[in-house]
Amino acid sequence: MNSLEANIRDNSTKGQLNIIRNNGNVPAIIYGGKEQNQKISISKKLLKTLIEKENFFSTIITLNVNGKPQNVLPREIKYHILSDEPTHVDFLRVLPGVKVKIEIPVNFINQDKSPGLKKNGVLNIVRRKIELKCPSEKIPENLTLDLDGVDIGESFKISSVKLDPEVVPTIQGRDFVIATLAAPTVMKEPEKPAEAEAAEGEEGAEGTAAASPDGDKAATEPAKDDKKDGDDKKSSDKKPAEEKK
Repeated sequence: MNSLEANIRDNSTKGQLNIIRNNGNVPAIIYGGKEQNQKISISKKLLKTLIEKENFFSTIITLNVNGKPQNVLPREIKYHILSDEPTHVDFLRVLPGVKVKIEIPVNFINQDKSPGLKKNGVLNIVRRKIELKCPSEKIPENLTLDLDGVDIGESFKISSVKLDPEVVPTIQGRDFVIATLAAPTVMKEPEKPAEAEAAEGEEGAEGTAAASPDGDKAATEPAKDDKKDGDDKKSSDKKPAEEKK
């Protein structure tokens, strides 16, 4: 479990908040439960280290507020519009038995043991995070899916994930898909546009005409010898005069 040192802050103006930020800290608030909201400040450097983790919003953090530990859950972060630096954080108190809605990242393991991936199959991830409703003390860090032995055509559904009986997905009534292992995509050579085919045809026609010594006329009209051969063939089909008798 991650932990952060926190100090109680007492400020009422925007200028006082800016002084906190200029000193390398981030204003924050702790809320939830029967206790009153508590204003605190935390180190911006340490906070940014935790934010970089993928499961930051699903990780319980222990805040040592003036030496007194409190378990909290990050719920919202505000950033500066220009510098993109964190400017405020909301933390929810983690109390036993209190249920929360939270998005948990999906983690895939044993990719090197998947026959489908060895055949160049593609892992299509439909949902990278799953929203769950669960007691704050039973929040899973991630949802792990094992690719060992998984072949092309197989899929992972929410029923594939082992969950505590008190941990349930907010989507109810259907066994929704988390990921599928599909066949490799075959790249087809794109077809030539009609304009390109027409241009190639015109170039071929011009090349034929140029090769002919008589130009277009030679290419379109039959030779005189061809006509003569046709006449001779026609006359040879006539019966001899003796046969007519």
